[in-house]
Order: sequence, then C-alpha cells, then structure tokens
Amino acid sequence: MSKSDSIRQRFAVPTVAALVALAALGFFQLHAGAAEEAVVIPPPSIDEKPSAALEKAVFAGGCFWGVQGVFQHVKGVQNAVSGYSGGDKDTAHYNMVGTGQTGHAEAVEVTYDPSKVTYGQLLQVYFSVAHNPTQLNYQGPDRGTQYRSAIFVAGGEQEKIAGTYIAELDKAKLFSGPIVTTLEPLEAFYPAEDYHQDFLFLNPDYPYIVYNDLPKVANLKQLFPALYSVKPVLVSAAKG
Repeated sequence: MSKSDSIRQRFAVPTVAALVALAALGFFQLHAGAAEEAVVIPPPSIDEKPSAALEKAVFAGGCFWGVQGVFQHVKGVQNAVSGYSGGDKDTAHYNMVGTGQTGHAEAVEVTYDPSKVTYGQLLQVYFSVAHNPTQLNYQGPDRGTQYRSAIFVAGGEQEKIAGTYIAELDKAKLFSGPIVTTLEPLEAFYPAEDYHQDFLFLNPDYPYIVYNDLPKVANLKQLFPALYSVKPVLVSAAKG
C-alpha cells in the first residue's frame, strides 16, 4: 500500500481542521503530486457503430475517484461507477484490494449511449485526460498493481477497437513513452463501497482531489468541449 493509500483509508471526509493543518505543513504538495498533463490525441481510426442500446465499458487508470469524475462529465454517459475488476468477488473490498495482492484494479464501469458517445470517444478521453497510459502499475502518487493502466474488454469488438487504437497512438509517439495499458478480459465488475461513489463531486475541496483530479475534469472541458457536460451524472441519482 502506498503512502497516499494510508491517506485514503476508510473514512467519509476528514475534518476541516485536519485538512488545514495538512495544507499548512505542505503535506499534499510534497506527497500527493498533481494530475498528469493532458495529451492531445486523434480519435481512433475504427469505432463501433452508433446504436440505441446502452453499452458498458470498464476502464482502470489509478485511483478511481478521478477516472469516475471525468466520465461523469461526458455527454452520453448514463452512469459511471467506481469499483474493482480483475480479481475474485470475495476480495473485491477496498482494504483487500489495497494490498495489491488480489488481482483487482480500481476501475470504473461506464454505462453509455452509443448514439451520443461511442466507445472510441470514451477511449480518446481515457487516454488523453483520465490518466497517463505510460505508467503501468502506478498513477501519480499511487503505487501498486491495483492502480494499473488497464482496459477490461467485453468482447472482440472492444478488444479490436482498443488494441488498434493503442497501436496507432504508439506509432504516432504522442506520449512521453510507450503506452503500457493492458487489455484484460472483463470477467466481472464489482461496485466499490458507497463512500467511494461520487467522491470527486462530493469532496471538491479535498486536497487529493484538488491536486490530482480536478485538473482532469478541467482538461476534459478544454480539450473536448463538445463532449463535456457541466452537470455530472451521479451514482446517487441513478440509485434514487
């Protein structure tokens, strides 16, 4: 478990006094880092055909707070749920996943309307602003296989689109290094605990969110204005 994981233990929101004290010490500036810079990339050359039926895609790229927060602001996304993929149901719990020994990655299941946003467009957002695809088993301050860059593909079409896109981006050399994102078969997705859902929206002043994740949403708005939705889709609203 990384040092930042010890910060992100099971709690709702730390007290204001605690956050002020940490900020005064410069703790988060020293240890939390900042969001990776966005990279302008072209759309994939192949994509799914628009359809009226809702589809799902599962992405992993570091802490799920930020990945969820980004996709919640994408037009055409009906829901984005933080959770776990890659391991067994019995180990799909935050404290166990945090050991890095379960096979799980912190992931986000995106339910979307392909007539409004395609799988290829979601991939473009994922690679461009949601995380850094050149970092395999870490993102920013978080370390471990549970923070790996991975796409959990549901079927051959998703695998073909994602695999072709990775090859295209690597060939174009638009990133600082080779893309290390893995394609893994989607065996199952397990929603994370309630206190992880909508975390960015509910805690915009939380230092980890301020330094690592809010810049990702700002990059989405800047680079993808046609896809950006001011109002996020929330898990809590979907449950209601």
